[in-house]
Amino acid sequence: AAARAAARPGFPLAALAAELADSAGRLDALDSGDPAASVRAVFSWSVRQITGEAARMFRLLGLHPGPDISVPAAASLAAVGEPQAGRLLRELARAHLIAEHVPGRYASHDLLRAYAAEQARHTESDTGRREAIGRVLDHYLHTARHGSLLLHPSNEPIPLARPTPGTTPERLAHYQQALAWFEAEHQVLLAAVRFAADSGFDAQAWQISWAMTAFVSIRGHSHQWADTQQIALAAATRLGDRAGQAVCSRLLASAYANAGDSGQAVGHYANSLELYRQLGNRLGEAKVSQGLALMAELQGRYADAIGHANRALSLYRGVGDKEAEAEILNSLGWYYGLLGDYQQARALCQRSLAFSVEVGNRLLEGNIWDSLGYAEHHLGNLPEAAACYQRAISIARQLGDRPSEALALTHLGDSHQAAGEQAQAMEAWQQALAILEDLQRPEADEVRAKLASARDQALADQSASEQPKC
Repeated sequence: AAARAAARPGFPLAALAAELADSAGRLDALDSGDPAASVRAVFSWSVRQITGEAARMFRLLGLHPGPDISVPAAASLAAVGEPQAGRLLRELARAHLIAEHVPGRYASHDLLRAYAAEQARHTESDTGRREAIGRVLDHYLHTARHGSLLLHPSNEPIPLARPTPGTTPERLAHYQQALAWFEAEHQVLLAAVRFAADSGFDAQAWQISWAMTAFVSIRGHSHQWADTQQIALAAATRLGDRAGQAVCSRLLASAYANAGDSGQAVGHYANSLELYRQLGNRLGEAKVSQGLALMAELQGRYADAIGHANRALSLYRGVGDKEAEAEILNSLGWYYGLLGDYQQARALCQRSLAFSVEVGNRLLEGNIWDSLGYAEHHLGNLPEAAACYQRAISIARQLGDRPSEALALTHLGDSHQAAGEQAQAMEAWQQALAILEDLQRPEADEVRAKLASARDQALADQSASEQPKC
């Protein structure tokens, strides 16, 4: 880079920086004209030392959206068996063309990725490159779809095309394995959505985004969700896929609602509802009503939330979705609690709990225990409330549901405060605040205020106790 800058003394350094920022032209920007120092020449020496199979894998890795890749995904990318993929990746690592930065996951320097992509363009046919991209995107899509159903079985089902031949999606066995897979692939999946949209794979773009929804909700990664859903909706719109547009509009509305942008949320919910009605999709209508209920709750319109939730309940019962019915019963109980009808809140949440145990939805069960704790607290049963919150916290931690854990910890702190247990209250709020700050959630301000008020009260009490008595 220094040699190139010295060769063009009249050019501002900003021009060189712009060339280096452009991944497509970065190799040219680092070519000083000396073959012995050319980046391409140096890389080619390493490639010449490996087998033809490994060289092909290296080229195909240049087509991957990044930032890293697992052995199973590389197997789909190259349409080879997983043992062979592992062997080829290890050969590339020994040649220093990639690095195993964590066990089973490989990454390469951005210059090497640019070189690999260039070699793929020069060596692989257009059809070959497109098939490889289709395979790796289908790998992520079909694995994510299976994982999403393990995380949230009542997630809205969508039909998928068969995977591209040569694709071998991973078979996740249980909830914890699915959560770990999404955690490891999170940044790759985000990159894959944009990459698919930019590469003409619009179906995979919106469907991968849909398949990530359960994980994003559980782990609280909502700050980037609106951007991803905008890409997904644009992709479904380009396809003219009304069912896809309905799903993406609903999820984008939910992202805006959680971000506090009710204007955008209402518009997308309206678009989604109209599309679902045109398609005769009653389940989709129910999910829009459920989303509208949540938005009304976030705005403090609890009576409206109950109206939307009752509409969703009627629709869920009409399509026979027991698990979704259990979810909405818990929501109704929560909304009645927020309105001050704690007896009704407890009764509805107890019905929801029976349903959730029947269908085996642990995620929902944890949320119900939090709702029951809220009702018991306001009915004056503080020990029972604390016990409910502890069960909610335990389940949330087992499942990695960080937003729900933070909510239950906040409520536990409230119960401790009401019981005069100030130290325990502050401890619970401090734990909740740490999670909410990490997730960049707006609820952090409320918890921070509770802690500040508690500290002020503790200082006032200490000062009063130190005053001399007459």
